[in-house]
Amino acid sequence: MVMWNRIQQKLTPHSFRYKVILTSIICIVIPAIITLFIYSYLTKDAMKEQALSNANRELILASEYVTKLLDDMLYVANFVQIDSEINSILKKHAKEDKNQVVQQNEYYENYMEYSKVAKTIENITLLGEKSYVTILLKNGKHYTNYSLSEYNPEQLFQEPWFKELDGVFGYEAVWIGSQPTVFQSEQKSNPYQISVARTLRDSNLKIYGYVVVTIMENKVKQAFESMPGKEEMMLVDSSNKILSHADNGKIGTSFPYLEQVKKKDFSNIITFSNQDYLYADHKISYTGWKLVSINPYKQATFKINSIFNKVFLAQLISFIIFFLLLTYVIQTITKPLVHLGDVASSVQSGNLNVRSHIHSKDEIGRLSTSFDSMLDRINEMIREITETQVRKRRAEFAMLQAQINPHFLFNVLNSIRMKVMKKGDYESAEMISSLSKLLRMTIDKDKGMISFKEEVDIVKDYVTLMNMRQKEAVKFEISVSAAAYLEAIPRFILQPIIENSIIHGLNQSAGEILLHAYVKGNDFLITIEDNGEGMDEESLKNLRNKLRLNSDSITVQNKSGFSSLGISNVYERMRMTFGDTFHMEIDSEKGKGTKVVMSVSRGGRR
Repeated sequence: MVMWNRIQQKLTPHSFRYKVILTSIICIVIPAIITLFIYSYLTKDAMKEQALSNANRELILASEYVTKLLDDMLYVANFVQIDSEINSILKKHAKEDKNQVVQQNEYYENYMEYSKVAKTIENITLLGEKSYVTILLKNGKHYTNYSLSEYNPEQLFQEPWFKELDGVFGYEAVWIGSQPTVFQSEQKSNPYQISVARTLRDSNLKIYGYVVVTIMENKVKQAFESMPGKEEMMLVDSSNKILSHADNGKIGTSFPYLEQVKKKDFSNIITFSNQDYLYADHKISYTGWKLVSINPYKQATFKINSIFNKVFLAQLISFIIFFLLLTYVIQTITKPLVHLGDVASSVQSGNLNVRSHIHSKDEIGRLSTSFDSMLDRINEMIREITETQVRKRRAEFAMLQAQINPHFLFNVLNSIRMKVMKKGDYESAEMISSLSKLLRMTIDKDKGMISFKEEVDIVKDYVTLMNMRQKEAVKFEISVSAAAYLEAIPRFILQPIIENSIIHGLNQSAGEILLHAYVKGNDFLITIEDNGEGMDEESLKNLRNKLRLNSDSITVQNKSGFSSLGISNVYERMRMTFGDTFHMEIDSEKGKGTKVVMSVSRGGRR
């Protein structure tokens, strides 16, 4: 009772604390209540939009899976349709009489051709989902990747959809929705199948055969079962017939929500049996089919609604705690003012990292908060300006680099190479090919680490170019183990050393360079050796000292205009990549040649 009387005395109508509390109630609590009402109203639309977004996202994922299945089917049909070797065999057999007696030599030839077609079909269907491929000729001859005990391909002539193929030309196709499975081994586990059919026509557009690719309907169904939600998903054709559904009993029936979908508004909510459902669909290109998702609205919004309710409760609790604490906040006016003045003096002297950290709800607190926010914005603006300048410089550099499209250069070089080859100048064509590959690797800045095999290919092209521009060719011998080819190293590690051997060691004259690389235990070793002029002891000592001191690399510009990064640069880059696990040794003798040995402990990359 005594405590309550003291509080009443302090909270008189004329006290500053009373005014702060009353003002806070009026300016914060009332707007907060209004905000909560608005929030409650708006969350309904937000929940609906989020639920629809989730449904569309899952539908797109399922659509990508189904489209991939159908694309694979078309790929098989396309391959049979455009492969010249297969078409040559098929056209030949299409002209034969099925019942004609075949000579022994012709029988063997026909057997080999049949085996070739069957092997090709098997190869193109080896990857991806299992599919049944049938090539049926007009005369009844057929080629399949399944046994005739599974299904007799000639029964296709009796299918009701088969006559539609007479009006199919080029890459047009007839998509056959879910039908009872005709393959004996699949009928128990996979009662339905989906097929695509195309015609095989000769140069006069006359049909000489057909190709039919079939997969089991359960492959499509897997897309529905893999979705995290519990929505009802199905594949529907243009006549609203269900082609695929988790429930086999619904396959082949009409889409049950057709009338409700026609009446739905922009919100994609349909009502069926006095229950709201969230409807979404996604068309499958080039088939006329679509994927449909039906999800009870309460179920679709349950998690989102739960989150929103928790947020609402957290906000309500926060407001209650805030006002309970507000009644006990006691803070003098002068102390915050002095502290704020000290902060302002520090800022004036150039210290922008100091903050007042005054969080009171009166005018001083708001002023301090604004002051701190202003300092934060100033620091943020300084950071943004600095980053903008850096991005600007990078963009200017990238713009300069992009002035000539590298791919254009490669295409032009390739066109020149083809023209040179047509004229019979294979040596020049090889030179252009080597130059193109070397330029591509030089321009490709994003590929920091490459396999040792790629690096060896680079130096082979480089030596080829150097040999073509010199009067005397350099003999380049390579001895690399299979394991060494798989090791990863930074780009352009071998080329500078090979370049030094050709230009300085061999003086651009005839000679031999040996590249030897192998893996021994946990070490990867690379040896480059030439039989050139070599170095005297003083030069060798200076070079070794530079490597020990990790000095700046010296770039040498040769006559071809291709810039070497220098041995010092190679050493520095390898040390930066592999650290202390990398070692380089250089041995040379005047008049006998130079030998460079590099070793890296495997797994030592930083």
